[in-house]
Amino acid sequence: MSSNRREFLKLSGLAGISIAGTGLLAGCATGATEEQQQSNLAQIAQQAKRKHTQQFNMSGYSAPKLDKVRIGFVGLGMRGPGAVYRMSNIEGVEIKALCDLIPERAEKVKKELQERTGTAHNPALYSGKEDSWKEMFERDDLDLIYITTPWDLHTPQAVYAMEHGKHAAVEVPAATSIEECWQLVETSERTKKHCMMLENCCYDFFEILTLNMARQGYFGEIVHGEGAYIHQLLDLNFDKDGYQNMWRLRENMTRNGSLYPTHGLGPICQVMNVNRGDVMDYLTSVSTDDFQMYEEAQKRAEGDAFYKEFVQDTYRGNMNTTTIRTKKGRTIMIQHDVTTPRPYSRIHLVSGTKGMARKWPEAKISKGHGWLKPEEVKALEEQYTPEIVKKIGEMAKKIGGHGGMDFMMDWRLIDCLRNGLPLDQDVYDAASWTAVGLLSEWSVANRSNSIDVPDFTAGAWEKNAPVDLSLAGGGTTNVVVKL
Repeated sequence: MSSNRREFLKLSGLAGISIAGTGLLAGCATGATEEQQQSNLAQIAQQAKRKHTQQFNMSGYSAPKLDKVRIGFVGLGMRGPGAVYRMSNIEGVEIKALCDLIPERAEKVKKELQERTGTAHNPALYSGKEDSWKEMFERDDLDLIYITTPWDLHTPQAVYAMEHGKHAAVEVPAATSIEECWQLVETSERTKKHCMMLENCCYDFFEILTLNMARQGYFGEIVHGEGAYIHQLLDLNFDKDGYQNMWRLRENMTRNGSLYPTHGLGPICQVMNVNRGDVMDYLTSVSTDDFQMYEEAQKRAEGDAFYKEFVQDTYRGNMNTTTIRTKKGRTIMIQHDVTTPRPYSRIHLVSGTKGMARKWPEAKISKGHGWLKPEEVKALEEQYTPEIVKKIGEMAKKIGGHGGMDFMMDWRLIDCLRNGLPLDQDVYDAASWTAVGLLSEWSVANRSNSIDVPDFTAGAWEKNAPVDLSLAGGGTTNVVVKL
């Protein structure tokens, strides 16, 4: 990328912010004028300043119990099929409908589902049109819509689901603009339907262990946390057979910030009781230049005309670092890098006045200047392993999904719905965790100036109860392993 082009992007704020109300990435129109780009930047700043009068507090909300949870799945590309198969192992689940733009995908998932489960599930199929999902969502025999589509569809589909009387479980990130974050909050409050962002990393074994340790005071007062999404996806992002219509590469072409913050952020927010005793106040963000993606596009385009449209010099910086301060004076550092050749890491570092823990590059816990010995860590794990892991942890590992955390998340969601319990992640988490990535784009475009994080709880964070790890009132849902 030329130095003049880089400077233009910094000044104009070309961040791929969604045009208000459309859910379409403005930056995808490569002919966008500087005036349009400035307008997009102004929109994110304006939406960040919005004040909200809470219609109903969804934090701690117990929806009516569902003996059977009837689910429709939309998006059967990368993440969807695994979710369908995992859910088929959970008592009380009825898989009623499957939807994907490509008919063959829906047919394939149904066939494999029935090979695994026999006649237990006979889902109707919806496919072939861009809006086939609407017909599925309008059915009156669904309780939950499970959304694993490209990012720009997450909010439109979650909102449509809630407006048609369904709870929504939506993959990360939940929105592509701050306005969409507000739409999720307002719709959930108005309809009293859950909107849970499927942040599976909150259920990874070390993350949930440190959450329980924090709840029981092991770390003392939490001072600082770190998270990340460092994952070399350069080849996958450029793979023709990877993401449908190369949608994830297009995101990287037009946005510059922390595009995918929630895997590292979510577990730290839960440890710090963000939205439930504390709240994010403001953030600042900085990105490197792009040193790889433009060059990769050029290299591929030389031998394959398919890639010529991707030879753009507007790719995001390879490494983004975002720093957040909470109202109670804690700090969070989040990093995002999906291009450089580094080992996978979400960091997951929790630091308090009495101790700290860190997951990557290997799980470590300390109570001072040195790390505890392996046998001491094992003893702590035995002492602080939460009830949910004791109950289904081993089965989760067998069924799978990123080592079992995906299944633990799915099981917990269904168990809460069947027992009328509040969800571990509510719509305020979906909105605020997602908003960090969007706000980071504004900060990057403005020489890393700070920007306020909206309080989507409208002040309710001061009284909202922390996430309950005890399974009190629940834990009644059985698991049948059908690999």
